Amino acid sequence: MKSVMAIATSRPARTTSPLGLIVIIALLSGCGQLAYRLDRRAPAQYIPNPLELPPANDAFVWSQVIDTVDDYFRIAREQPVQNSPTMVLDGRVETPYQVGASMSEFWRKDSTAGFEAMHSTLQSIRRKATVTVRPRGAGYTVEVIVLKDLEDTNATQFATETTSSRRHDGTIVRQSDVPVGGQGSVPQTLGWISQGRDTSLEQRILRDIFQRVTEKDGRRSHL
Repeated sequence: MKSVMAIATSRPARTTSPLGLIVIIALLSGCGQLAYRLDRRAPAQYIPNPLELPPANDAFVWSQVIDTVDDYFRIAREQPVQNSPTMVLDGRVETPYQVGASMSEFWRKDSTAGFEAMHSTLQSIRRKATVTVRPRGAGYTVEVIVLKDLEDTNATQFATETTSSRRHDGTIVRQSDVPVGGQGSVPQTLGWISQGRDTSLEQRILRDIFQRVTEKDGRRSHL
């Protein structure tokens, strides 16, 4: 009979495959970035808007603003901030309208967790952002405005009522090349109804900008 030592030494040693090592290293090194990407909660503490930023190089401040906004929206136009003895100029970032992320699109950050994500799931919502950075001596103030609109349609998406039935109120109805209403018809967009400002998303963007400007990479805390 083999001894216990002989049995132990005869067993093949367990090794981790190269692919497994790569996956483990990627998870350990990118866990912070993954947590940032998946976290859509609004800050627990209120952040003033506009928000004061400490003195810093204008190019550095602007790069942090652009990097932050790019995590939430595509950028349509930008005018970099200038804060030097020879020139002082406000910086401005504008984004196009973007359809709001639903609850299942957890990798997108333009709908904060809770009501906003649910609203974007149940309704057609769009948002756009404008960020203004103003020099104040050696420091800055940053203002974030996120506008939110609700789609106005002529019928709900799976509505059973028809949109092409004859009217008897004397109103002239001109039929054009539009899909016939009824079961399975495609609703027609009549416009967008303003829902005001999305303050929860403004708070998130402000917090991210402040942390990027004031704290070192990898040591950013959650306000």
